[in-house]
Amino acid sequence: MLPVRSLILAAAFGLAAAAGAEERPNPMQPSETWEAIAPGVIGEAETTIDGEDLLAIEAPFRAHDAAIVPVRITQKEGTPRITRLTLVVDENPAPVAAEFTLGEAMHPLALETRLRVNAYSNVRVIAETEDGALHMAGRFVRASGGCAAPAMKDSEEAMASLGETRVRWFDETPAASGMQREVQVMFRHPNYSGLQRDQITHLFIPAHFVDEVEVRQGDEILFSMTGGISLSEDPSFRFRYADDGTGGLKVTASDTEGNTFGGDFTAGM
Repeated sequence: MLPVRSLILAAAFGLAAAAGAEERPNPMQPSETWEAIAPGVIGEAETTIDGEDLLAIEAPFRAHDAAIVPVRITQKEGTPRITRLTLVVDENPAPVAAEFTLGEAMHPLALETRLRVNAYSNVRVIAETEDGALHMAGRFVRASGGCAAPAMKDSEEAMASLGETRVRWFDETPAASGMQREVQVMFRHPNYSGLQRDQITHLFIPAHFVDEVEVRQGDEILFSMTGGISLSEDPSFRFRYADDGTGGLKVTASDTEGNTFGGDFTAGM
């Protein structure tokens, strides 16, 4: 008979192994929901090209916080330029989280944002390349309740900082024409989904979210985005682009209440 200490160690190793198994690669799983919503997302197109040859997708198998699930998309070398990108969370009440139109300076694509995931779901990326072909890839994410999770800030605090825009560059070297740079654009916004309740009145908070974003350097568009309730509170977009040498970006955004925000930003300021 094993000593108690040995049994405890064996149990601990077993739990560690089980936890490791849950972090295994998490490709998409069969989805009846996708079969139902696909025509509304991709229309008459047939998504027959395996996007794993075009993109690398990072998303947690088990989300730490269902209201803030990071998704990172990185394009593989030597693949065609991506002109449009759609993020879909199959099991969310509004599955299309965001649609991006991408400028030439965004090639090769590297983009990260944060999503709400309301139930165990495939999170899929549909990329359209410049030849018009559609590529689809994604990951299965275990999370629940993300769309109804209470906001991190109360409504007064959220409204006080509504639309505050920040831009952060991750490169310390000066801008040079054609240099790839990494930057993060962040907005202070509760991005209310319409499914959250006021913690005092217990009434539903009306949907109020960032629905349009555009980022330019000079006259050149880097990306424009149309978003929905599946984007997280305080939307954030981290991406790489080819700098034109000016080192500056112009950010404009709006929400469903008609508020507009953004500004002109220069690296190092």
